[in-house]
Amino acid sequence: MDRVVSDDLPSLHFLVNGMKRDLDAVTAGLSTHRSSGQVEGQVTLNKLIEGKGYGRANLDLLRKRILLMT
Repeated sequence: MDRVVSDDLPSLHFLVNGMKRDLDAVTAGLSTHRSSGQVEGQVTLNKLIEGKGYGRANLDLLRKRILLMT
């Protein structure tokens, strides 16, 4: 990170500053053996189901559709 800050790349400076603000979270994310893949898969599935409603479905209908899909 120190090498990036010393270079003249403003877009990477923004990235490094964000990583420094959340350094504990970045370290935990890179060092833990757990994966968030299952959660991300469920989120993607829910977004696909929501997209089929073309934004017209309210939360109650969306909940029923998600429960029926599983």
